[in-house]
Amino acid sequence: MYELFSDTNFVVLVAFALFVGLLAYVRVDKLLFAALDQRAEKIRSELEEARRLREEAQALLATFERKQARVGGHADAIIAQAKEDAKLAATQAKAELAASMERRIKAAEDQIGSAEKAAVKEVKDRAVSIAVAAARDAIAEGLTDEARNGLVDKSIEEVGGKLH
Repeated sequence: MYELFSDTNFVVLVAFALFVGLLAYVRVDKLLFAALDQRAEKIRSELEEARRLREEAQALLATFERKQARVGGHADAIIAQAKEDAKLAATQAKAELAASMERRIKAAEDQIGSAEKAAVKEVKDRAVSIAVAAARDAIAEGLTDEARNGLVDKSIEEVGGKLH
């Protein structure tokens, strides 16, 4: 019998048989299958959670895409309105500039007319002064007092008539 224990194949066979017997006695298969079932259940629940999260993500993506489309359309409307407002502002600015230029031209024409009237009045006043001085000098040179007074009165009437 000692020869049997010296054969390694026999020793391995006996050890294997004891191991299988021990497994059958302890029912390691139930423990192993229970652990595998728990692992499978955990994986199944993780897959279900991943599926649920994926569906939520798709719903959120669809919501954001709809919002983006709405916002994109709204942005286009804002840009179009801004362009229209800019055109209107430019038109109003042109009209205001034209009105301002017209007012300035009118004011300049009024100033020119006023300056022209003032110059004509000054020329008339100066002409009257010169005429009066010339008449005084001419009268002083050789007319009698009565003739001088008559000439002065006549000159005053002529100048007064021309001024009015």
